[in-house]
Amino acid sequence: MTPLRRFPEGFTWGTATAAHQIEGANWNNDWWAWEHDPASGVVEPSGDACDSYHRYGEDVALLAELGFGTYRFSLEWSRIEPEEGEWSRAALDHYRRVCAACVDAGIDPVVTLHHFTTPRWLAA
Repeated sequence: MTPLRRFPEGFTWGTATAAHQIEGANWNNDWWAWEHDPASGVVEPSGDACDSYHRYGEDVALLAELGFGTYRFSLEWSRIEPEEGEWSRAALDHYRRVCAACVDAGIDPVVTLHHFTTPRWLAA
């Protein structure tokens, strides 16, 4: 019988997501444009996804309930800078609230600055 292996003391379980795949309504990036191009062959575009942009509090609570100690998530660049040089205070405040919700739940937030989407203004 194989002996039971244990994780080292201090090992932290975590999980990860990508903004475009879970937030929903990321219409201002290159992937959204590609998904909605009839020639792309995409059968199910991301659309509203699981609406984590509005339900992040519930999501973080579920992570805490599952015992995760870290959560890596990406920031949607096209929300933060929808047009070149135009910054969205609302988007920045949103991501601050996500980080605060993680910290309040005892979860270390790990932020990915660029996952795979690019604002349309840059991708064009």
